[in-house]
Amino acid sequence: MPAVGIAVGDNKKEYPGNLTPFVTVTCIVAAMGGLIFGYDIGISGGVTSMPSFLKKFFPSVYRKQQEDATSNQYCQYDSQTLTMFTSSLYLAALLASLVASIVTRKFGRKLSMLFGGVLFCAGAIINGFAQAVWMLILGRILLGFGIGFANQSVPLYLSEMAPYKFRGALNIGFQLSITIGILVANVLNYFFAKIHGGWGWRLSLGGAMVPALIITVGSLVLPDTPNSMIERGQHDEAREKLRRVRGVDDVDEEFNDLVAASEASMKVEHPWRNLLQRKYRPHITMAVMIPFFQQLTGINVIMFYAPVLFNTIGFGSNASLMSAVITGVVNVVATMVSIYGVDKWGRRFLFLEGGFQMLICQAVVAACIGAKFGVNGNPGELPKWYAIVVVLFICIYVAGFAWSWGPLGWLVPSEFFPLEIRSAAQSISVSVNMLFTFIVAQIFLTMLCHLKFGLFLFFAFFVVLMSIFVYYFLPETKGIPIEEMGQVWKTHWFWSRYVTDEDYPKAGGYEMTKGGQGPKNV
Repeated sequence: MPAVGIAVGDNKKEYPGNLTPFVTVTCIVAAMGGLIFGYDIGISGGVTSMPSFLKKFFPSVYRKQQEDATSNQYCQYDSQTLTMFTSSLYLAALLASLVASIVTRKFGRKLSMLFGGVLFCAGAIINGFAQAVWMLILGRILLGFGIGFANQSVPLYLSEMAPYKFRGALNIGFQLSITIGILVANVLNYFFAKIHGGWGWRLSLGGAMVPALIITVGSLVLPDTPNSMIERGQHDEAREKLRRVRGVDDVDEEFNDLVAASEASMKVEHPWRNLLQRKYRPHITMAVMIPFFQQLTGINVIMFYAPVLFNTIGFGSNASLMSAVITGVVNVVATMVSIYGVDKWGRRFLFLEGGFQMLICQAVVAACIGAKFGVNGNPGELPKWYAIVVVLFICIYVAGFAWSWGPLGWLVPSEFFPLEIRSAAQSISVSVNMLFTFIVAQIFLTMLCHLKFGLFLFFAFFVVLMSIFVYYFLPETKGIPIEEMGQVWKTHWFWSRYVTDEDYPKAGGYEMTKGGQGPKNV
């Protein structure tokens, strides 16, 4: 029985179905949409620590780095133009995710993924051939549009396609792809930085075409989800697709529930306005708070700027890129732990354990950096053991994130939303994620310059807040069919005051009420 209590009696549906090879392959291909996001996160930090790149596009940062090698290490990368290069993408992704909601609802999840791949590919080409800062930022904006479409559609696609017993593991394939993208980017940066002539950064940026082509081709061959086909009136094809997806002939109960959910959703003329209804208060809270907290774990600071950060705390340029590769490997392995455990141990356990682990590591890293760098940012010669301790605790921190807030920050919001608000609510979730990714990326280097080692304590404070939020307000969703998710709110100590039996009938068989009227004999 989960800590906050959720009905597990007669009203819990168990649809027949197996984890078929067809679904497994489909979900793996769809999850590749995460590669474009991960590759970009890994590439941008590595490229901005390459001297040849800085010299061409950000000469003031390059001069500060060369001339002030012995002075304040905290402030050597403090440049608004440099951070705009990194963070412009996330502002574009925020805008694109709002448009993607309409595309995803009206034309299906596949088309949204296709747009994502094509736009990302265009941005990669412009960045690879960039001759001026405006070309870099234009390319980044196109990359952002691509990420906005992909991040809106892929988690929804995975949640709808996966059998409910395996939904957690298959959905986390998206986060695994992000971590693989980060690792590949870090490895490529390490080798491209060694190219004589200093043009390796062009290969790093242009290489984003490869993951873009994977998701573009993948979106053309993937089937649409039964939910999406029903939403667009293709009932007969959807029934056949559901039989193939579940690997059994007896899909009538699940199909009827999906149709009923779709009919109820069709009555919603304005899904955005509908979000303001009292019964959706829990959904919107989760759509906003989970991505908000995910960004304030401080992980993007580590991943965007791992090479810059390691360079700043005294590692050489090549050594800092190598350290970023190490954290990338840890990220991938720990995400695999989450895939194994999410449907066994539950979402809440992973959230809370990961939060505790990150909190301890942030305190230790802050103490280590504070002890050596003080407040003037000049550490002198750093001993080897010190560098190893910092990297070790950053790796333990990354592992804690990668099996908790990393994958679950995408999984949990995407499985909470009922069909009639699913596209709109997922757009809000992605938009909040991108907004705070943008804010953190834009102000991080300035904060590092002013808060110094206290920056890690700043993020540690939010880790405490998010763990309290999860403990008291997040219900467990392990093993609950996606169209039965309304029951978790009715049985929760706090959210039950916002939802009623009319909103989510126990015996109704589908998540939304038909015409707003549920059966009276609950």
